[in-house]
Order: sequence, then C-alpha cells, then structure tokens
Amino acid sequence: MDQQTQQPMTASEPLDQEGEINLMDLLLVLAKYNRLIIGLTLLGAILAVMYVMLATKIYTARTVLLPPQQESSGASALLNSFAGGMAPMASGANLMLGMLASRSLADVVIQRYNLQGYYKEESITFTRSTLWKATTIKADKAGFITLEFSDTNPRLAALIANSYVEELAKLNQNVALTNASRRRLFLEGQVKMTRENLAAAEIELKRLQEKTGIIALDRQSAIVLQAVASMRADIASKEVELSAMRGYATEKNPNYQRLQEVIAGLRVQLSKLEQTNTGRGDSVVSTGKLPETSLKYVRAMRDLREQELKYEFLSKQLEAARIDESKDATLIQVVDKALPPEYPSKPNGLLMLIIFTLLGFILGIVLAFIKSASVSVDPKSLERKQLFYRYLRRGK
Repeated sequence: MDQQTQQPMTASEPLDQEGEINLMDLLLVLAKYNRLIIGLTLLGAILAVMYVMLATKIYTARTVLLPPQQESSGASALLNSFAGGMAPMASGANLMLGMLASRSLADVVIQRYNLQGYYKEESITFTRSTLWKATTIKADKAGFITLEFSDTNPRLAALIANSYVEELAKLNQNVALTNASRRRLFLEGQVKMTRENLAAAEIELKRLQEKTGIIALDRQSAIVLQAVASMRADIASKEVELSAMRGYATEKNPNYQRLQEVIAGLRVQLSKLEQTNTGRGDSVVSTGKLPETSLKYVRAMRDLREQELKYEFLSKQLEAARIDESKDATLIQVVDKALPPEYPSKPNGLLMLIIFTLLGFILGIVLAFIKSASVSVDPKSLERKQLFYRYLRRGK
C-alpha cells in the first residue's frame, strides 16, 4: 500500500530520497529557471545604467604639493643654544596639513567664492562643515601632500582646490610658523635691546673720559703708577735704614737727622705727585685716586667691548635668519596644479554596474529556488491538506 501511495519526486525537487542536497538537482533548478535568472541580471544592469545617467555627478579636482624641507643651518644651531631651549618645530608636512585644515583658511575660501550662498546654508558654521566634507587632505610616505575637492561643478572644484594652495602661501607668511621666522622675531628683539645697551655704554665711557681726562689708559697709567711705585719703594727702603740706625745712634746723630730729612723730602714729592692733575683743561684726576679711576675705566671699556661683540654676533645671526625665512617662504611647491576634471568621480559607473548586476543575479537564483520549492509538493503534506478540508466540510 505504501508503494501505491508514494509518488516519484519531480526533477525540480532539490532533495534526494535521503533528505540530502544533490548538486545535480541544484543545477537542474538553475537550468529550469535560467530565463528568470538572466532576466533579473539584465534588469540589474539596466537599472545600474539608469542610475548612473540620472544620479547627480560629482567631480573631484586634485592638486599635489611638496612641503618645505626643514634644513638645519649653522645660524639656527647657534641660536638654539643661545635662545635657551626654544620648542622644537614640527615637520613641514605636518604644519601644512594643520594649516590646510584650519578654520582661518576655510573661512577665507568661503568668503572668496561666497560658498555660503552657493551651498544655501544658514550659518558660516554649517558652510564650513560642508566645505570640509567636500575636501580631502592626506600625505603619503614620500612626503607629498594631496588635496582633493569635490563638487558638482568641475570648474569650481578646480578653482577651490587651487585656492587652497594660494591661501596657504599667504597664511604661511602671516602666521610665521617656521623656524626662521621665530628666530628672526627673537633676534630682532635681542638686537634692539643690545643696540640700546651699546649706546648706554658709549655714553658712560664718554662721560668718564670727559670727567677724568683718560684717553689711553694703558700709557698714562703705566707712566704715573711707575713713578709713584718707585718713590714709595725709596721711602720704604729709607725707613728700614732709619729703623736700623736707631739701634746704635741717637736722634741727634747727623746721619740720622740727614736720613730723616731725606725721607721727609721723599714724602713731600710723593704727596705732590699724587696730587698732580693728569687731566686736561677742567678735567682733573688725582694720582692718589688713579687705581679707583682706572678700575672704573676698565669696567666701562669692558662693558662697551662686550656690547659691541654681542651686537656684531646678533646682527650676523639676524641676517642669516632673514635669509632662511625667505627660503622657507618659497619652498611650498605645487607638483600638480588642479585642473577641471573631465569625468565624474561619483557615481562610479563600473562599480554601480557590477553591484546592480550581481544583485540581480543573486535575486534571480533566490526566486528560482523559491519557485522550485513551491512546485515540489510533499505527498504527505498534500494528504494532510485534503484531510483538513474534508473535516471542514463535515463540520458544515
């Protein structure tokens, strides 16, 4: 009886008698509904073409920059030690990336092309966000910086991409973020302060010369001090001789009295020499005060010489920093200038064709198996369904 009720399986049923999937049965299903699968695949390709033709086209303009190379010159090396720990600067590529993505540069580009009205945004903040979304900035391992800007207008996309580069050069000049610019600003302040100190030292030396009359300290002091020292040495030797004579002679001894007269005469001459003016005109300086005056003069000359050397050193460093700054300002090179793109970057026609065609093919396969499953009827399920309907009719 079981053999009479059992019906053979149709070719569209993907399961064999043991309930396992048979590869041949799957291929039979695909072959049976091949028109459905091919039709949906072609439909997907047609939809992809229609989407590419009807979708808004986005054009991307691209420019490539070469950032400035950070060179370490002798002037910067000397200044780093002289300046006392100035903070190290970032690389040229990192500086350019930060400046290109800055709010200041974005605002200039927005105002230049009236992008707030073009994008129909209510505020400058929303306009800035829209601009940043359309801009892509990246640096590769070789050190090149690529800037891409996307818009529906290919000419405007190229103009804005090139405007980024133009405004970057201006911003680089204004903010002065390079090493040479910082060195120049530091050195300008140091040179100004040193110039003032040098002028003060010159005035102080002139005042001291006018007061003391000392013009060439080495020659004048050598002559006067040698005479004073020689006379003091003579007095000292005579006083020693007089002390020795006291041991065997009285104060009435002619030799003793004569030696006293010699010492007194030497003291008078020394006093006159020390009170002699070494200046000219109204400028006077006593030889008794010559060591103190000489010390003041030496200090004044030392301060003047120190300020002269410092001013000379800083002036050379300032000139070197200005040269370095002019080099840094011209090192932003445009490798590839942005041109109006001929073909849109979005939507990607080939990619859309592949995606839609693949989706149509997958959808065709799924529908083929669904239809195959609906055609294949399990005999037991059919028998239960008939019994169900029969019970319903009896109930009526």
